Amino acid sequence: MTGTYGPWGIVAGGSDGVGAAFAHEMAARGLNVVLVARRVPVLEAFAEEIRAKHGVEVRAVALDLSAPGALADLASVTSDLEVGLFVYNAGGDDLSTPFLDKDLATHLNLVHRNCDSVLEAAYRFGGPMVARGRGGVVLVTSGAAWAGGATLATYGATKAFDLILAEALWAEWHTSGVDVLSLVLGKTDTPSMRRVFDARNEPYGEVADPADVAREALDHLADGPTWIFGSPDPTGASPLGALSRRDAVLVMSRAR
Repeated sequence: MTGTYGPWGIVAGGSDGVGAAFAHEMAARGLNVVLVARRVPVLEAFAEEIRAKHGVEVRAVALDLSAPGALADLASVTSDLEVGLFVYNAGGDDLSTPFLDKDLATHLNLVHRNCDSVLEAAYRFGGPMVARGRGGVVLVTSGAAWAGGATLATYGATKAFDLILAEALWAEWHTSGVDVLSLVLGKTDTPSMRRVFDARNEPYGEVADPADVAREALDHLADGPTWIFGSPDPTGASPLGALSRRDAVLVMSRAR
């Protein structure tokens, strides 16, 4: 992996859940890792765990990716590194509630973290990859991107943005040696998912293991533009593609 992409990888949202699984998998494959997350004690403890288990260099960067200037700060503190792989995993939504039951600031923060910051990360870190002629970008999105659904308005819209952005960047960059993957996840066993289901007092049901997600995504990073984890046809169409838009919205809403 270091020969294909470079010596360093960044995981945005890298202290637990899918992000933590990506960090472990990248480090196991020889990449040094930059971990980006908000909670300093958790971040530093996890960084030490990665160092001890995999023997790679780890840089912990405490940032709130919804804050103005966060990506500029991240680019600055990693300017001495050759970043060959960027995984943007931040952007879960712990509050699956009707649109008007959230305040406007909550919606806007989610849009900034899941759209503005993702685009800025791709621009700031993808540009040098294209210039070098090698690199990889993974944008973690969601099945919520397939259609609008009740209680998912802003979250689903932002994840649709990420899916389309990744596909477009793949179309532009794959001939330049840069792999881009839109990784579409369904229900995955993460702290964020557990908080949502615990708040509704609902059973978790069948969930994906984050370690399996990270392993499969890195195995298929060159098979973009889109990889639908858990699908019998992971490079195929949306599972709702045969439905009318109205029916797809109704199905998505009932699934909540």
